[in-house]
Amino acid sequence: MDYTLLPALAGFAFVSSITPGPNNLMLMASGANFGFTRSIPHMLGIGIGFTVMILLVGLGLIGLFDLFPLSYTLLKIFSIVYLTWLAWKIANAAPPSAGESGGIPMTFLQAALFQWVNPKAWSMALTAITAYAPERTVGSIVMVGLVFGIINLPCVSTWTVMGQQIRRILNRPRWLRAFNIFMALLLVLSALPVLLLK
Repeated sequence: MDYTLLPALAGFAFVSSITPGPNNLMLMASGANFGFTRSIPHMLGIGIGFTVMILLVGLGLIGLFDLFPLSYTLLKIFSIVYLTWLAWKIANAAPPSAGESGGIPMTFLQAALFQWVNPKAWSMALTAITAYAPERTVGSIVMVGLVFGIINLPCVSTWTVMGQQIRRILNRPRWLRAFNIFMALLLVLSALPVLLLK
């Protein structure tokens, strides 16, 4: 890897990790519904799961899309269907009562596995490898993964904190319900740009 590209890679990792997308919207909803502490496994699952995804994409999975272009189309369709189902679950989440745990946040494993059906994660991983590790050497792929691993977790955690702070405003069940419906709609809308990707 050309190490002069590191600042550009770090900038790409920051911008793509901090901007709205399925992971960040779900973490904001999790922060509002479950608080920061109960959302830590979800955050770690995203950070570690996405780093592993970048490594595996760079080490060979990117070639599958070259060999079987239909696989990318099928992945997009499955991703959008799954995101729609998740949005429905968020929209219909029962608000927790005072003093009750109120549902179950996403686990570490669920969040890590979610990266494989997250259209934004695929777009980020494919772009990062193509732009910053075009030679696809192990060293360059590991460097891309490390940069994302270091930058991604603090970025996604910010969305959980924002959700937790919003919860102070959403102290009535109907307001939290309206927030969950709004976040579900945003989650579905976040998948729409994927339909435009070739």
